[in-house]
Amino acid sequence: MTVQTSRADVIARLTQSGQRGVLRFLTCGSVDDGKSTLIGRLLYDSKLLFEDQINVLEKDSRKHGTAGDEIDFALLLDGLEAEREQGITIDVAYRFFATEKRKFVVADTPGHEQYTRNMATGASTADVAVMMIDARKGVLVQTLRHTYIARMMGIRHIVLAVNKMDLVDHARGRFHEIVADYLKSADDLGFETITPIPMSARYGDNVTHRSESMSWHQGPTLLEHLETLDIDSDVQNEPFRMPVQWVNRPDLNFRGYSGTIVSGTVQPGDAIVIAQSGLTATVERIVTADGDLERAVAGEAVTLVLDREIDISRGDVIAAAEARPEVTDQFAAEVLWMSGDDLLPGRSYLLKIGTATTPATVSSLKYRVDINTYEKKPSRKLEMNGIGQCNLSTARPIAFDPYHKIRDMGAFILIDRFTNQTVGAGMIEFGLRRASNIHHHAMDVTKSDRARIKGQKPAILWFTGLSGAGKSTVANIVERKLAAAGHHTYSLDGDNVRHGLNRDLGFTDEDRVENIRRIGEVGKLFVDAGLLVTCSFISPFRSERRMVRELVEGDEFVEVFIDTPLEVCMQRDPKGLYKKAQAGEIKNFTGFDSPYEAPENPEIRVDTSQISAEEAADQVIAKLREMGRLG
Repeated sequence: MTVQTSRADVIARLTQSGQRGVLRFLTCGSVDDGKSTLIGRLLYDSKLLFEDQINVLEKDSRKHGTAGDEIDFALLLDGLEAEREQGITIDVAYRFFATEKRKFVVADTPGHEQYTRNMATGASTADVAVMMIDARKGVLVQTLRHTYIARMMGIRHIVLAVNKMDLVDHARGRFHEIVADYLKSADDLGFETITPIPMSARYGDNVTHRSESMSWHQGPTLLEHLETLDIDSDVQNEPFRMPVQWVNRPDLNFRGYSGTIVSGTVQPGDAIVIAQSGLTATVERIVTADGDLERAVAGEAVTLVLDREIDISRGDVIAAAEARPEVTDQFAAEVLWMSGDDLLPGRSYLLKIGTATTPATVSSLKYRVDINTYEKKPSRKLEMNGIGQCNLSTARPIAFDPYHKIRDMGAFILIDRFTNQTVGAGMIEFGLRRASNIHHHAMDVTKSDRARIKGQKPAILWFTGLSGAGKSTVANIVERKLAAAGHHTYSLDGDNVRHGLNRDLGFTDEDRVENIRRIGEVGKLFVDAGLLVTCSFISPFRSERRMVRELVEGDEFVEVFIDTPLEVCMQRDPKGLYKKAQAGEIKNFTGFDSPYEAPENPEIRVDTSQISAEEAADQVIAKLREMGRLG
C-alpha cells in the first residue's frame, strides 16, 4: 500500500529538520550497484515525496522498472529517457531531503568508467562518499577508482554500503569478506572513518530501518549514521580568501570588488592583501543587494569597498593580510585526466583556478597511480581516467592554498586550448619553492638592439608539413637567399637536431611534444639574438605549434605550411620512410599511422606539387618582405 504525502506534510517536515547543518554526500561505485535505488529509497522513506511524484513513479515503474510489480526507486533519479531505458545513470543528479535531525544534499553519480568526470564533479563538493558495492560482485576496479578520486577530492568519510544482500541470502560471511577486501586497499588512503553497512536498498534493509534478516549487524543504519556524523568542515575557521569575480564600478562615485568568499570571515576594519601583487588595504564596507553587512562569512557573495584605490582585477585573490596564500608559477598537483587524448608533458593547456585563467604546461609527470593496487608507477603520459602526480608551470604566478586545507583555493581544471573542452581536474599539493630562487636578469643589450644592428626584424619561420613535402628543401633555399641578401639567419632542421640536442627522443606522441618544446625554446633564443631562424619540422600537432608561437611576440612567428598532398609525398618518398611504414618497420609515422593536424590559418601556404622549390622559396621571401620582416 502506497503512503500518500501531502505538500503541507512535506513542508512541515522540512521546517522541523534539525540544526546539525547540511550534510553533502554522494553515492558512487560501479555501474548497477544500486546507487539510484538507494537515494530513491531515502527520499521515499523520509516521506518527502509529493502525491503526484509517487503516482508518476508507480506509473514509470510499470513501464521502465526492474522490480516487478513493486516500485523501482531508481527511476526517481534516472530522469533522462536514455537512462530509464538502460537502467543506468549517465549524469550527476542532485536531490535535497531532510529528516528531523539534519538536512541533506545528495549527488547520484554514474558508475560507468567513461563518466568518471561526472563522479569527480559530485565528489568535489561532498563531505561523505557512500561507496556502493554489489554483494554478488564484490570490490571492482571502478570501486577502487572512485575511492581514490574521493580521497583526491578531499572527502574524509566513507560509508561502505554493501548492497543487494538479499541476493546472497543476507550472508554475514560474504559481507565481512567484502569489507576485508575493501579495507586492504583503502586503509592506507587516510580516510578519517570507513563505516561498513550491509543493506538492501530495494527493500530498505539497514537504509532507514533495521533489517530483521541481518540482525547480526550491530552498527547503525545508513540514515542513523548520516544523521549523527560529525563532519567538522567549517571553512569559516580558515583564513579569509575571496577570488575577485569582477570590479564593480556602476558610476564614478563607487568602486567595489565582487566575489564569493571561499573561506574565513571578513568585516569592516580588517586588513587585507591582494595576494598576487602584495598590495595592502583595509576593508571599509561590505556591500550586498540587501544592504551593508557588519560581517561576511564563507559562502556569501559580497562586494568589498576598500579604504584606498589599488590595482585589482578579475582573477586576483583578496586575502587576510596576516595569513596570506602561497603565490608561485610552479607547483605539484594530483591530476585526474578526463580526455580521450592523452596528457603529454610539455603540451600547453589553459589552467582555471578560482576566477583566474592562465596558460599552463605540465612540466613533468612524476608518476601515475595503478588504480588496481594504488601503486605509484613511472609513466610518460596519462590516459583517459588516469590519475597521476604532475609538476605544472603557469605563464604567470597564481595564488593558492593546498587543496587539503582550502578546497576552493587548491582546485583547478585544465582546458584544451583548441577545443575549449575541460580535459583534467587537479588538486594542488604544494608549491615548488625552488622556482622562487630563479629570477630574470636584466641585460643591457636587448633584442631590439641586436635586431637594429642587423637591420632586420627577427622571426621564427616555422616550416611544417608531411614528410617528403619539401620543408627542408624550401627552408634551405630561403636561408641561402636571405644570407645572400645580407640578412643574419640560422637554420634548425628536424633531422639535424636529432643528432645532438634531441638525440635522446624517439617518435612517440610524448617525444614529439618534447622535441617541439625544446626547439621552440631554442628558436626563442635565436629571435632574442635578432636572427631570422628557419625551423623545418613535421610538428604534427597544432597545440605544439601554438605553444611555440606563444613563446615569442605576436608577429615573430611565421607559420609556413608546405601543403603538399600525401599521395605526392608518398610518391617522392626521398628517404624511403613511407615504404618502411607500409612494411610495418616504422611505427607512429606521421600521415600513415599517426595523425597530422594541418594548420588552419598559416601566414604562408605553398604547394610544392604545383611549383618548384625555388618558386616556393621566392613566395616565402616575398611574403616576409610584405610583412616587413626584412627591414
